[in-house]
Amino acid sequence: MLSPAVCRMKVYAPRLASSALPGQFLIVIPEDHGERIPLTVSDYDPEAGTVTIVTQRIGVSTGEICSLGVGDRFSDVVGPLGQPSEFVGKTAEELAGERFIFIAGGIGAAPVYPQVKYLHALGAHVEVIIGAKTSGLIICREEMSAVCDALHICTDDGSEGFGGMVTGLLEKLVLEDGKRYTRAVAIGPMVMMKFASLTARKLGIPITVSLNTLMVDGTGMCGACRVTVGGRTRFACVEGPEFDGYEVDFDEAMRRQTMYRVQEHDAEVEYEHECRIGRTPSGQGVDRDGERRNA
Repeated sequence: MLSPAVCRMKVYAPRLASSALPGQFLIVIPEDHGERIPLTVSDYDPEAGTVTIVTQRIGVSTGEICSLGVGDRFSDVVGPLGQPSEFVGKTAEELAGERFIFIAGGIGAAPVYPQVKYLHALGAHVEVIIGAKTSGLIICREEMSAVCDALHICTDDGSEGFGGMVTGLLEKLVLEDGKRYTRAVAIGPMVMMKFASLTARKLGIPITVSLNTLMVDGTGMCGACRVTVGGRTRFACVEGPEFDGYEVDFDEAMRRQTMYRVQEHDAEVEYEHECRIGRTPSGQGVDRDGERRNA
């Protein structure tokens, strides 16, 4: 447990581990009648045959994932899905002049880690901002420190590092500390990525964002991850999840995230009732569509 509501686990899936790349995701189904939960691959080890996932408990199905123990198994795991990060496949020579700044909000530090690790192995200059509400909610600190040139901590309440928003810290690094970045990558809450993109535009830094929180089915067939990018409808799960932050219609994406709040609440109430009366919730007949958007 990285925090009271955030769980990190290694999943033995050799074929997935041997083909995963930074930026991609997988789908897990916790139990036979459960829903499909998309989770970004936060690390992979081809030799051990494992992939690492980080899950935040925000509802019924994510609670089921976090309750699993060593030796348990998912009903189903599939991946890797989605497109890898745009820098995957570039050589060290091609990345030599690049200076990356990654902006990780909350649990977004988990999917940021494999990207930073990949670039670090190629000798690229990479700095990372990890932002959280308070110091106790910062995750992946030690791992990130080992694979980046500089780690900057930012907390909303000022309990550690820069006190304020990640956008304020980005402005400070560029305008006050004289840092120069050629590319930014932001992963985290939708509203954070929106304002990170606005700030990056103001500073003249191209920025990539990951829209993994919109995904449901993971194959493009359900249409739940539709998003407008550059005036065109795109599907985050098959064409993304990474897109140009300047071009994403974040207001539309945030409206889409709130569409199933009533169903999410009803599912949580039913789940808690089943647990109180000593029955194992099967998930059958329960509409839990919306929850997976935030997994």
